[in-house]
Amino acid sequence: MSSHEQALASLISQLALSFDGAVLGVALAYAAVRTIFRFKSTSTALRKIRVAPSLGVADLRSLLEEDQSDSTEEPIVVIRGAVEARSAGDGRSWKSLRSNVLVSQESGDKAVIIQRTQTYIYHEWRGFFGWTSDLRAIIGRSWNKKESTSMRKVPFILVEGGQWPQSDCVIVNMDGSRHPLPLTTVYHQLQPINASPYTFLQALFGHEYPVGLLDEEKILPLGKEITAVGICSFNNGVPEIKSCKELPYFLSDKTKDQMLLDLAFKTKILLWSGMVLGSLSIGILGYAFVRNWNKWKEWRLRRFQQSAHAAPDDATSQIAGDEEAGDVPDGELCVICLMRRRRSAFIPCGHLVCCQHCAVSVEREVVPKCPVCRMAIRSSVRIYSS
Repeated sequence: MSSHEQALASLISQLALSFDGAVLGVALAYAAVRTIFRFKSTSTALRKIRVAPSLGVADLRSLLEEDQSDSTEEPIVVIRGAVEARSAGDGRSWKSLRSNVLVSQESGDKAVIIQRTQTYIYHEWRGFFGWTSDLRAIIGRSWNKKESTSMRKVPFILVEGGQWPQSDCVIVNMDGSRHPLPLTTVYHQLQPINASPYTFLQALFGHEYPVGLLDEEKILPLGKEITAVGICSFNNGVPEIKSCKELPYFLSDKTKDQMLLDLAFKTKILLWSGMVLGSLSIGILGYAFVRNWNKWKEWRLRRFQQSAHAAPDDATSQIAGDEEAGDVPDGELCVICLMRRRRSAFIPCGHLVCCQHCAVSVEREVVPKCPVCRMAIRSSVRIYSS
């Protein structure tokens, strides 16, 4: 770890531990709340997928007809089937269903989804002015876009594997879906990038410069067995399935049992993580609250004492200034400071031996006593001469 990275880590730790750990406690509380919300959503998805019927494409139509007669709510189902292309037409005949197919540019495989990703791989060399790269490491990474993704799709359906075109089909509606897709990698190649004069200038000043281009192509091929989890309904008499935002899956390679195992494991992890983070945040926030409350009370007490002592001190200083003006006979000097005139008499002994400033100082002692007779005193009174 470089010195700049150590400085950044020290700054972050000081910020987290500021206010006696209150900032760290708030951050842990936020993480705990986020974890609890994720636990609730994951447990809800687990419950919905567990009760959702798992069936084949051929049995879906009868299930939808029964649910429409019983309830108006669209059911969530789990369907396992093979991928087949569907044209932009009505999708009634075999010819129209096979007419719209994508072909992979690299492998030549037929597919319904093709995703092309190009990722630039950068290299950092500090060069002669390498402090610039360290500065970027503290502030953030380079703002250059290092990855570009393009995706092509055609409408597709799910059918019973090995029985198409005799079997029924289910239309897959991808509109609004942000779920991950079960794509297969068919092309993966790293190509070097030739250096240029501009690359030399980038290296000279310690900037990042590209050294390679990772070209990758993923497809959803025809005939691949996948599982669709979502809301099913009729579209022009044909069953259609679309994604449900509350579920973490839509199209997946996993079976229903594998999904349930994965969600059950995530639910346990999120539950225990939320409990641990919540307990830590409560403990740290409680400790920070007590410490800051005590500090606030001490500050209030100091302010009260300062305000209480300010008025006597101001009066004493004003009186002292008046008393110090002119010459004071030796027999009337204060026995403590030997500078100012005797103006205060102690109670109950009644000795007039101190000035106002020194009398107040004697009163503030833990065990105030008269400097002459050593009797315990309760207070002092100023004596005015006419």
